[in-house]
Amino acid sequence: MPEPRVTSRDVARRAGVSQSTVSYVLNDTPGQTISAATRARVQEAAAALAYTPSAAARALRAGRTDTVLVVLADMPVSPAAVAIMGVLGATLRPYGYADVYQRRDGRDLSQMIASLTPVAVVDLGAFTFAEVTAEAARGVPVVGVSLDGVDGHLVRVPQRTIGRLQAEHLVARGHTRLGYAAAADPRATALARGRAAGVHEVCAERGLPEPVTVDVPLYPDAAERAVRRLRERPDPVTGVCAYDDEVALAVLAGLRAAGLSAPRDLAVVGVDDAPLARLAAPALTTVDVQTADVGASLARHVLNRVQPSLGLPEPDDEPSIHLVVRAST
Repeated sequence: MPEPRVTSRDVARRAGVSQSTVSYVLNDTPGQTISAATRARVQEAAAALAYTPSAAARALRAGRTDTVLVVLADMPVSPAAVAIMGVLGATLRPYGYADVYQRRDGRDLSQMIASLTPVAVVDLGAFTFAEVTAEAARGVPVVGVSLDGVDGHLVRVPQRTIGRLQAEHLVARGHTRLGYAAAADPRATALARGRAAGVHEVCAERGLPEPVTVDVPLYPDAAERAVRRLRERPDPVTGVCAYDDEVALAVLAGLRAAGLSAPRDLAVVGVDDAPLARLAAPALTTVDVQTADVGASLARHVLNRVQPSLGLPEPDDEPSIHLVVRAST
């Protein structure tokens, strides 16, 4: 016969307090005046009995779970997004929160919250600021990532800055005819628009022609055709800003297939500093968006809203973005 489950009533009896006091102490309920001695007695009793609160009962009482809902935009999941999610979850889990990931798939945020009753929501570029604000006003903390640098969302990753870093580096290397290698997947438009705009801005400010934009599918033969469109023109492109590292690696493959090389024939800059970037031939120059800092900042903002008693410091709202220069430029 299995031993009966230890309940909060057993903890209360051992500590000599009421069940409600046990609940207040173990759930760290704010606004309760409970002495340090009583808190210590309850915690000692719970430890001695190996008491584990029922997650289902706690969710029923609170009207929510200890789940943090992370909503992904309807776009390809990049290595950078995977890295952000990894750090986010690893930071939340020691505090007892489970991270659950869903794509938006055209749904309203209110629908997603109603189905999961999360303690908080992390928006990875899936919703507008107006949508996020509306749900936050209903009592569910929403931590958002702004992909375009607009104020309001808590963590900002300005995409124009990424594109500007790419273009400014190539111009500093002496390139005057730039190209933009876009992702062939139309779902990447939200990110690509800001990055391409940054490249266009630099060209306009330096008096250079508008960059030549080509889609680069992730296949060697298609990438070769894209490279030839950049190079076989009256004014050949000599430096290209790629949407991300995957597209940049496709450009490098296209160069090899066309009998060309980087940076001699075409300098290439990626985005994300994915692990494969340093293993490419040549090693890829890329923009590092500091995914670990973004993930940690998101988690810290969540914890500060759902468990303010932790007293965690406010994180940096705009993690550093910098260029990693390697042999491809």
